[in-house]
Amino acid sequence: MKDRKQTNKQQDQTRLRRVSRRDFMGGAAAAAMAFTIVPRQVLGGRRYRPPSEKLNIAGIGVGGMGKSNVGACKTENIVALCDVDAAYAGGVCEEYPKARVYSDFRKMLDKQKNIDAVIVATPDHTHAVITMAAMRRGKHVYVQKPLTRTVYEARVLTEAARKYKVATQMGNQGHSGEGVRLICEWLWDGAIGDVREVHAWTNRPIWPQDADRPTDRPPVPESLDWDLWLGPAPWRPYHPVYLPKLWRGWWDFGCGALGDMACHVLDPVFWALKLRYPSSVEACAAMHVRPVPGGWGKRGLSTESFPTASIVRYEFPARKGMPPVKLHWYDGGLKPPRPDALEPGRRLEQAKSNVLFIGDKGVLRCGEYGDSPRLIPEKLMQEYERPPKTLPRIEGGQDGHEQDWVRACKARASQSSSGESACSNFDYSGPMTEAVVMGNLAIRRLGKKLLWDGKNMKVTNDDEANKYVNEPYRDGWSL
Repeated sequence: MKDRKQTNKQQDQTRLRRVSRRDFMGGAAAAAMAFTIVPRQVLGGRRYRPPSEKLNIAGIGVGGMGKSNVGACKTENIVALCDVDAAYAGGVCEEYPKARVYSDFRKMLDKQKNIDAVIVATPDHTHAVITMAAMRRGKHVYVQKPLTRTVYEARVLTEAARKYKVATQMGNQGHSGEGVRLICEWLWDGAIGDVREVHAWTNRPIWPQDADRPTDRPPVPESLDWDLWLGPAPWRPYHPVYLPKLWRGWWDFGCGALGDMACHVLDPVFWALKLRYPSSVEACAAMHVRPVPGGWGKRGLSTESFPTASIVRYEFPARKGMPPVKLHWYDGGLKPPRPDALEPGRRLEQAKSNVLFIGDKGVLRCGEYGDSPRLIPEKLMQEYERPPKTLPRIEGGQDGHEQDWVRACKARASQSSSGESACSNFDYSGPMTEAVVMGNLAIRRLGKKLLWDGKNMKVTNDDEANKYVNEPYRDGWSL
């Protein structure tokens, strides 16, 4: 794509600036917006944008993973950056001196009218409110995985994306890779026969879990807006045990090991087996012994953070041409037994994450992003005649995931007849996220097999579990 031309006058008006804390926290004293030489109305209406024209992209939550997501889109115009922690994100902001800088995404979306698309890479508990605010304003959105923290949020965002007709993508980059497509093509070709059982595992958590809320109250860093970081979550005192990187293990902010990795690890499972809503889910978890006054101790789980290890079992009903399937998830170092098809003396792969599809004619194994698929036993792999590659490939594979979204944004804006959606758009990633976080409902209700009515988003045999389907927001926050 060629960049649009600027006049010498425009170039003279452009000046580089370093990000001061006052600029970052307020965002009010910003440079004037760039303008388009040829009015968009002349080319075909207010929403028309030629595919050759660059997108104006804003990043929200740019100190962590957002840095990588924004960097993958630097072929476009990065016009705004937003983060609640000036110190954590300051270095990223200096990389894009033309971008206006904010601490509050609401002010950014209200004030800066030239934004076409938004990248959301904040902690899980703020994904939904930020994404919805952007979509309501007609902005295309790229949202880090997991799409949301709760089932209800995922459903609402999926429906809103259709309503507002924006291009969407979840940040599970493996969905753009070659491996996941090979898995689909092989399984649909009948490489291992019917699949009725799947085992998937991860080495997460690699951060502390099963912890109680800290009682000390260190001062809030000067660079951090703590109240804004909390967003819709219940208020609690600041503590560095939550941020910038450890929030994932706390119930109010993250989704634990499932939320961190299942949108990667289970992606080929959902796509290849055409899964949607589970019919049931149950879980078991490691319980630490907690001391009690004058006694030996008591086994139990923290109500504040996720367990150190868990197993979640899903059941999915039959789909068109496919039998019912049981899906087993393991984290915290737990793994499934060796599959019967694995040759004696051959080690089960010990990578960070793996998936085993158990078919009635063999086993298919892959890595955490659908990487390196392999049939078991090895004789089956050697004799298998691979089918034609029928699924569209994404240019750049996993590294092209953000650019796949950029392409979809431009096609949507230009009303291109060839404007296919991004590969992990919300119509796909929304229902998958619902199923993933359903596993956390089961962890909340250990010992219960929860029966799930996916259409109506309701546990039919445990009213207590339903309060976690759509958890209330703090006053002043809503979808």
